[in-house]
Amino acid sequence: MSDGIELRTVTYDHPDAVKLNDEVQIEYQQRYQGEGDATWLDPAMFEPPRGRYLLAYDADGAPVGSGGWRSQDRNDEGYSDGDAEIKRMYVIPRARGVGLARRILAELEADATAAGRTRMVLETGDQQPEAIALYLSAGYEMCPKFGYYREYDSSRCMAKPLDPR
Repeated sequence: MSDGIELRTVTYDHPDAVKLNDEVQIEYQQRYQGEGDATWLDPAMFEPPRGRYLLAYDADGAPVGSGGWRSQDRNDEGYSDGDAEIKRMYVIPRARGVGLARRILAELEADATAAGRTRMVLETGDQQPEAIALYLSAGYEMCPKFGYYREYDSSRCMAKPLDPR
């Protein structure tokens, strides 16, 4: 499945991005008893050079995965100067297990590094063990909580330094 996958930069409000975002919200609702991700996101947050939003398309041109990063700096939600925050990482069920999420993550990390960001951060939840395993295997470590869900017991925040070399 990972063969023939094309990653494309799109806007966060691109119709295919909206479609996948709707799908991930349904999954969040199933995993967290009716609650989706309420983090407010604006398409402008993902515009280069302060962010980027990617969609993965299969060989038939269907969207099968997404992910983006947005710049963050020190604020009252616990971010630090130079942070790049991962948002809306998602791979549709039929495309899972072949390394697509890892490929999207690597592309986002490389892009954030090239944009001068020094640390990649993300928030996931305790009902997403597959995501936690992916991030741990990619070098992320648990860190102090930040962001919209920082006071939720189910929140898991992770970080990874970005190496400009």
